[in-house]
Amino acid sequence: MHIHSAALLQQVARIFCAWGMSKEDAAVVADILVETDLRGIDSHGVSMLPMYEQMVAAGTLNMRPQATVERDTSVLALINADAGIGHPIARRAMAMACDKATLNGIGVVSVYNSHHFGAAGIYAEMAASRGLLGIITSSARTVTVIPTRGSVPMLGTNPIAFAAPAARHPPFLLDMATSTVAVNKVKVYALNEKPLPIGWVVDGQGQFVTDPELGLKLCVEQVSGGLLPLGGGTETGGHKGYGLAMLAQILGSTLAGGSFSPLRNKTQGGNVPDNIGHFCMAIAPTAFRQKGAFEEDLDAIIDTLHGMPRSHPDEPVLVAGDPERECRSRRVVDGIPMPESLLEQLRAVARRASVPYDMEGSTAGEA
Repeated sequence: MHIHSAALLQQVARIFCAWGMSKEDAAVVADILVETDLRGIDSHGVSMLPMYEQMVAAGTLNMRPQATVERDTSVLALINADAGIGHPIARRAMAMACDKATLNGIGVVSVYNSHHFGAAGIYAEMAASRGLLGIITSSARTVTVIPTRGSVPMLGTNPIAFAAPAARHPPFLLDMATSTVAVNKVKVYALNEKPLPIGWVVDGQGQFVTDPELGLKLCVEQVSGGLLPLGGGTETGGHKGYGLAMLAQILGSTLAGGSFSPLRNKTQGGNVPDNIGHFCMAIAPTAFRQKGAFEEDLDAIIDTLHGMPRSHPDEPVLVAGDPERECRSRRVVDGIPMPESLLEQLRAVARRASVPYDMEGSTAGEA
């Protein structure tokens, strides 16, 4: 089925309210999750609801957080998210960073004691929409990525996102994991009984795994083997992906006092908050150049890349952000495609939350 975004927004917000979240925060979370699906980043959209439900049931997620700004200067701030879900506090943190950058050329806001915040690019783009450059990193709760030369997972898929405003073109928007691939993509291959590409997953002895069921098991169990860093093995630059994952951990979490998941898992038993950290930075181009000069130069760069000779005539050269925008333009009209397996999960979540499920038959053409 193709579900209209308006119906999905209402359904998701209703579920979060039933879990005890304020209407304001529920609207923010629903908006970000549905926007993520519109852009085709299905791994971080409403498919996250079952995981969030588990966190609510475990008591690790504070549904009525009272976030506090613990440090605040003209160019930086530190926020304690009070164990709330990451979407509202990340949006607030990036907005604060943008306010500071608008006034002083640069703004940096770090967050700790947070949880999963979805797709990082959503927040980076907030800065670009205000004529600023935006950078965001985050740590992660799930340990699935093996450091170079290691045999057990120690890192998350720690994201890095960067956005920059252009004049004629939409913003350049890079949103990437620092692992070769997301765990959910391994899951998709397993569901379709399709062999994994060499370079995605290795076992505890560093041998490539192509069996999708075994690959998914290694990623889920988080004991030995798992995902490789971006770049794969050392010979193909995996040590660079490992370094980027560490950059995201250090900036996104350690700087603010957030956790390093392997240590947290060893030292804190039972159901405790994840203490995820986020790092938000905004930079004003006008702090360095005359107004509009940066954007014009970025337009020229994008024009040059779009117009370069193609390796395949039917495949244009794109820049970061193009595929998501193309997907969004389709899904706004046609609706968000959702497999029956996911819709069944959403029905079950709604049923357990004791809220109506109103998406039956709510296709794009009917909503």
